Amino acid sequence: MICGAGVTVRAQDSASQDVKNAGTDTKDAAKDTSHATKTATKKVYHATKSGTHTAYDKTKEGTHVAADRTKEGAQTAGDKTKEALSGRPSVKARDDAHRSATKARDKQSETDQKVQDETTPH
Repeated sequence: MICGAGVTVRAQDSASQDVKNAGTDTKDAAKDTSHATKTATKKVYHATKSGTHTAYDKTKEGTHVAADRTKEGAQTAGDKTKEALSGRPSVKARDDAHRSATKARDKQSETDQKVQDETTPH
């Protein structure tokens, strides 16, 4: 029986050690999980912070562009209103009229040159 009692003691020691090891493994796993959660949280925080700054910068940039375009549009509209109220033709209308007149003169000059070339003996 002595042999039997010794085996029982070893079995109890072994079972006790298994429980301790299981507790240690659980504790280590909890630490690893905690560490992983902490690391992931930091990464998400920094990515969100970076994304927020980027979105802020893009919004700010877009707002400035929109404001500039609105300002330019308002100035153009104001200039056109002044031209319309002044009774003078707009710059574009004057340019178009000049372009048409020049085109007509050039076409007439070409026609005159062709006629002159045909009538002049070579």
